[in-house]
Amino acid sequence: MVNEEQLQSPFPLRVLIADDNHETRRSTRLMLSLISGVRVVAIAQDGREAVELARQHEPDIAIMDIKMPGMNGLAAIRSILQERPEMVCIVISGERERPMLREAMAAGAREYLIKPFTSDQLIIAIRRISQIVTANRLQYEEAGRLRHERDAYLLELATEYARNRRTDTKAMAIYEELAANPRCDPRWLNALALIYVVHKEWGKLKGLAERLEKLER
Repeated sequence: MVNEEQLQSPFPLRVLIADDNHETRRSTRLMLSLISGVRVVAIAQDGREAVELARQHEPDIAIMDIKMPGMNGLAAIRSILQERPEMVCIVISGERERPMLREAMAAGAREYLIKPFTSDQLIIAIRRISQIVTANRLQYEEAGRLRHERDAYLLELATEYARNRRTDTKAMAIYEELAANPRCDPRWLNALALIYVVHKEWGKLKGLAERLEKLER
């Protein structure tokens, strides 16, 4: 049994398995059950399902077969990493050729296991990438904390500017930063629209007006 300290992870590692072969999916899940601190959160039968399940379950690690029907494993890895660059991928394949290994690494894989692999090989791979997962998650959480603090500061400024009815360029810049969020409160969008009128920013006003119209529908 491998314990959490050996994995060097302060939190459970969430794993997605993707393979079109039932027996490989089953054996991989059984192997992962030998590692404490690892939890399988989703199992996919092809690349498209893997992308969708990654969105739903937000795994830390994806164990991905290369050859799958429809979307293959490398295309799935690229798609997932575009949305979740902090996730770490292990590729599994029956191919030993170096070009395939290079292609997998170029797609974003951090480990490459040749089928059939043993539980020891999988455990070693998980152990190696656990530090990367931990570092990625801590970095992601820190970025989220900083983003939250920044958003709170922007809201504080915007509230003050609205109270004082400011329409200068500094107020415009603050409202534009808030407007960059797709879920921005409409009151800040309306305040920004007024500033665009004051500054005769007709091009920007047109785009903002269309956005406000969509919100009203």
